[in-house]
Amino acid sequence: MSVAHLPLRPLWLCRACAAPWPCAPARLALTREYAEDRVALLIYLGGMLHDAAGQLHTLHPDDGPEPGQLFRRFLGWAIPRRIHGTACRPVPDDPR
Repeated sequence: MSVAHLPLRPLWLCRACAAPWPCAPARLALTREYAEDRVALLIYLGGMLHDAAGQLHTLHPDDGPEPGQLFRRFLGWAIPRRIHGTACRPVPDDPR
């Protein structure tokens, strides 16, 4: 029996492979699950980002992930690279 690639809270690691969640298999599964509704995927991931930011900050108040890193991890991969024929700009790293 295989374990689903779900988040282990409050660590936000994958229960199956211990990679930072969403891991590659989780991203693939989410892409398939939400294939017909990209907006719903982004809303779901935004909620997960919100939860993760609070929980990771509680665990690591001084050395946790930066906001830009969390954005790329949770939402950046799911945002289409092109919208109406124009390239989207990547989110810049936080210079702090």
